[in-house]
Amino acid sequence: MEPGQTSMSEPIRFYYRGTVQTVTDAPLTRTILQHLRESMHCTGTKEGCAEGDCGACTVVVGELRDGKVELNTINSCIQFLPALDGKALFTVEDLKQADESLHPVQQAMVECHGSQCGFCTPGFVMSLWSLYLRQDGKTEPPTRDEINDALSGNLCRCTGYRPIIEAAQRMCTLPQVAFDHQSLSDALSELQRDQMLSYTAHSQTFHAPRTLEELMKVRAATPAACILAGSTDVGLWVTKQMRDLGDIIYLGQVAELKVMTEQSGVLEIGAGVSLNDAYAAVCRHYPAELSEMWQRFASLPIRNAGTLGGNVANGSPIGDSMPWLIALGAEIVLRSGTGQRVMPLENFYLDYQKTDLRADEFVEALRIPLPRTDGSRRTCFRTYKLAKRFDQDISAVCAAFAITLEGDIVRDARIAFGGMAAIPKRAGKTEMQLKGQTWNEATMTSAMTMLAQDYAPLSDMRASSGYRMKVAQNLLHRFWLETRLAAPLPDSAVNAFSCN
Repeated sequence: MEPGQTSMSEPIRFYYRGTVQTVTDAPLTRTILQHLRESMHCTGTKEGCAEGDCGACTVVVGELRDGKVELNTINSCIQFLPALDGKALFTVEDLKQADESLHPVQQAMVECHGSQCGFCTPGFVMSLWSLYLRQDGKTEPPTRDEINDALSGNLCRCTGYRPIIEAAQRMCTLPQVAFDHQSLSDALSELQRDQMLSYTAHSQTFHAPRTLEELMKVRAATPAACILAGSTDVGLWVTKQMRDLGDIIYLGQVAELKVMTEQSGVLEIGAGVSLNDAYAAVCRHYPAELSEMWQRFASLPIRNAGTLGGNVANGSPIGDSMPWLIALGAEIVLRSGTGQRVMPLENFYLDYQKTDLRADEFVEALRIPLPRTDGSRRTCFRTYKLAKRFDQDISAVCAAFAITLEGDIVRDARIAFGGMAAIPKRAGKTEMQLKGQTWNEATMTSAMTMLAQDYAPLSDMRASSGYRMKVAQNLLHRFWLETRLAAPLPDSAVNAFSCN
């Protein structure tokens, strides 16, 4: 059956609490949280913000990757139920033991007094359970940084985080409870489809192609359909803006979009690769420059679900990925039934929430240049995020700087900002001011002044226009302090979070 032709609707099938669940009549945009609470009457999972910020709705989803089970936390309040097809769902109800005892995660929360009102507790427990599973086979307990990262998407308003962190340390000292990965792998293997899922409800269809060929065909047949990747943004269109999305094309099952390759000094990341996996791959090449950005890019459940391709396609003027991608000279690969289009990423953004994506196209991949040795030239690259909170906060200003020096002369410069314009934008005039100049304080000072000709930022609830401009100029100053030829300052001298 070709995409676009009328066919019988196929049911959504997923594994939950030891059995295969089948759904035939839920709306396309019904969230996993709604289905749990309203249809399955599993009310342990809570609804707080309905936008993926508070973590009360945290669940764990398991899926097969290269024949192995991968388990990750996600926010069930913004994930659509059809995207669960072929996967396994775990909620706080799954932690109940056969002998009625508490799971070590739950027991540790009790012993460490990690809960008061209890509303947020199921979400914390599921984040801790995911961390607990990742400790399997390790002799050392999770580090404080690992605990903080695991809990970055969970908000507690009354207990405070100290006893919850203590519970995370305590849970690994209690008698262990094993998890049967093989049985889950066998169950999921039975649910895998050979061809695209087409689930229809209320005259709308959720297409989940499994191959690039299927995706190209269904995109050509339904150019008006909404493309869905990680649902970390599109989910809010429904839960907050009450949009009717119509038909949906889901990218999460397309194998070719989840591939990452390195060739000829370029890292190519498929549009379906999760943010967490994408940042992990890039940070292997740019550890000092991008590790903090990786940590501060939303919460772990958001990074598990969201994709780098989706973040780029969304085109948010305050997105954190685009400035550093643009500064590195990344390219975006667009695909349609007629072939590929490749362009510099900065050319993809035309205006506020308007991109150069044609009706029959989708984002296929990002191509990111890797560090290289170029004779006497060296490249200095840094990224900075300014927000009111360290964890899980939207940037007021996001900056990325990359300059190529030959001796003390700036031979090339690429500067990009988020939060300073209607689109992620390069600072063209500032770059020209730098090229051919000696990389010294006078050059840096003149370039700081030139930023006011490149940008006219707006004032909003996150920052005023004047504050944004001052911050942008100060970040360029900081970049110079860290990369100047004489006595460059270490991170501990310029980063408040690095100070002892």
